[in-house]
Amino acid sequence: MMEGCCIEPQWPADELLMKYQYISDFFIALAYFSIPLELIYFVKKSAVFPYKWVLVQFGAFIVLCGATHLINLWTFSVHSRTVAIVMATAKVFTAAVSCATALMLVHIIPDLLSVKTRELFLKNKAAELDREMGLIRTQEETGRHVRMLTHEIRSTLDRHTILKTTLVELGRILTLEECALWMPTRTGLELQLSYTLHQQNPVGYTVPIHLPVINQVFNNNGTVKISPNSPVARLRPIAGKHIPGEVVAVRVPLLHLSNFQINDWPELSTKRYALMVLMLPSDSARQWHVHELELVEVVADQVAVALSHAAILEESRKARDLLMEQNIALDLARRDAEIAICARNDFLAVMNHEMRTPMHAIIALSSLLQETELTPEQRLMVETILKSSNLLATLINDVLDLSRLEDGSLQLDIATFNLHSLFREVHSLVKPVASVKKLSVTLNLAADLPVYVVGDEKRLMQTILNVVGNAVKFTKEGTISIAVFVAKSESLRDFWAPDFFPVQSDNHFYLRVQVKDSGSGINPQDIPKLFTKFAQSQSLATRNSGGSGLGLAICKRFVNLMEGHIWIESDGLGKGCTATVIVKLGYSEQSNESKLPFAPKTQANHVHSDFPGLKVLVMDDNGVSRSATEGLLVHLGCDVTSVSSSEEFLRVISQEHKVVFMDVCMPSIDGFELTVQIHEKFIKRHERPVLVALTGNMDRMTKESCMRVGMDGVILKPISLDKMRSVLSELLEHRVLFEST
Repeated sequence: MMEGCCIEPQWPADELLMKYQYISDFFIALAYFSIPLELIYFVKKSAVFPYKWVLVQFGAFIVLCGATHLINLWTFSVHSRTVAIVMATAKVFTAAVSCATALMLVHIIPDLLSVKTRELFLKNKAAELDREMGLIRTQEETGRHVRMLTHEIRSTLDRHTILKTTLVELGRILTLEECALWMPTRTGLELQLSYTLHQQNPVGYTVPIHLPVINQVFNNNGTVKISPNSPVARLRPIAGKHIPGEVVAVRVPLLHLSNFQINDWPELSTKRYALMVLMLPSDSARQWHVHELELVEVVADQVAVALSHAAILEESRKARDLLMEQNIALDLARRDAEIAICARNDFLAVMNHEMRTPMHAIIALSSLLQETELTPEQRLMVETILKSSNLLATLINDVLDLSRLEDGSLQLDIATFNLHSLFREVHSLVKPVASVKKLSVTLNLAADLPVYVVGDEKRLMQTILNVVGNAVKFTKEGTISIAVFVAKSESLRDFWAPDFFPVQSDNHFYLRVQVKDSGSGINPQDIPKLFTKFAQSQSLATRNSGGSGLGLAICKRFVNLMEGHIWIESDGLGKGCTATVIVKLGYSEQSNESKLPFAPKTQANHVHSDFPGLKVLVMDDNGVSRSATEGLLVHLGCDVTSVSSSEEFLRVISQEHKVVFMDVCMPSIDGFELTVQIHEKFIKRHERPVLVALTGNMDRMTKESCMRVGMDGVILKPISLDKMRSVLSELLEHRVLFEST
């Protein structure tokens, strides 16, 4: 290039032409020298350009070319050998740098081409980033719409509002021509058009649920494009030659109810999916975008969640309403039961007092009549009256005890008593009846049997007396044996009592009583019926007991209260019976040689049977009952004063009265308050008379109230002559023992 621009000195040339070449070479050299300066400036300022050394080499090439043109100025005229050498050297360097630059460009051009490729790649990436940013913005917009739609859906838990809101919001956000929801029918074999975007109450079109298009949607987790001509997409007839828009369908999972049934939502308990169909406007080139399909899928899931919450809420509301109705019914039933219990308790309390009062008169006067001179026929009638009266009194006791047992109000009266005396008294009571029937009754008390024990003497005696009385009642001839002993641990587990689980302790023991008779016996299959109320069977009827039917049922409950067990064994009719009673009693700290103040007598002590001159005061508002009590005391030789009011009672009572009998169940007189007043009137113990309560209701509360106010004893009506004699003997003996101490 330089050689073409230089003018050889041997060529003839015009002076003007030489002048122009001279000027051109100067400017060429100037341009050559300016370009490297610019490159140097560019290299210095550029921190990221990857080919700085190439630019430096290219700058050197240009500098050498410029120097060559500059040196060439001196060659237009005669020049020295030095100029020729310099010119040759410059050309050699220029040639070397030029070749090196040309060879270097062979390697640089592919790199430059790859840079161009990377530039295209970066441009494509930038375009993709722009598209992704658009998707992100679209997704943000979709998310905003989803949040808005979710808020609209979950702002209510009414399923009709949820579904209608969903269709309206989807139609607004996606600019739909139509949107519909197909719900399973009650049978689960069809889908029914339930909600649409433009029809408030769509006619119930139905399609079979086993259509291929429905199965395709139900078997797919996402949205599915379906034909606009499919049965579920033909929501409205298309007029004219409109081209239908694209249609998609998505399944809506419904709550699977396994723990409860929703009667108003049969579709929720029979099918798992509903079908949502969405249609784009007709005659539109618009197509479904990915973010729109994602929005539809998300909304379908949100609708499913909202429907499940609405179903649970509706069921919980129904359960709450049902529970409230049940609570109201239970509260009414409880009130009715409380009223019935109060009425029954009031009835029992009244009947207890009202029935025992005439029974007291009948038994007391009959026992007095029995002490008079009577003909054999009269004596038989009096004994019959006494026997019937005692049977009626037993029935009254059984009914009242059974009532308390059933409502759980009966409690054991735990105290120390003489166990030997209890069984001797039972033997004394049944022996006269057995003698009439010419039966032999034997009592065998074990040598290691404790004398004094802790338990409920009255309930135990009632149980043993009932069992022994049944043995005497159902035995026409033969013997009756009563065996009493402490049950050993190995004998407690009897095969006749498999459900009895005794618990041994150092302070308690189990008393075992066996009563054997040679009576009529009983069929083994009828034995369990004996312990039910008013038990009747073929074999029981043949025994002609004439009993109340409550005795053994009450005995079983008494024994259960005493943590024991009772059962009867028999080999059949005519082979006798063996009744076994096991009860839990406590060991008493009292010495077996000491005596209890109220220890029952084994038999009537006729030395103390009469009490001549004993001043006794009787207070009873019932005239018949008062006369009966007065008659018993007069027959025993007492000097009796009777009153019917508290005013008269307080005016008459004095230190001369040794014993006072007072009815504490009178409606117009508070016997407990009178007792307190008597204690205040007679401060010294030896001056105060013995206070005995007469009551027709011997429950635990009454007895505790009597003892708390300071009474010395409590007697349950009715009272016979023998019982009155025994009570007076015990009271006076107790008084003597107290004063002597």
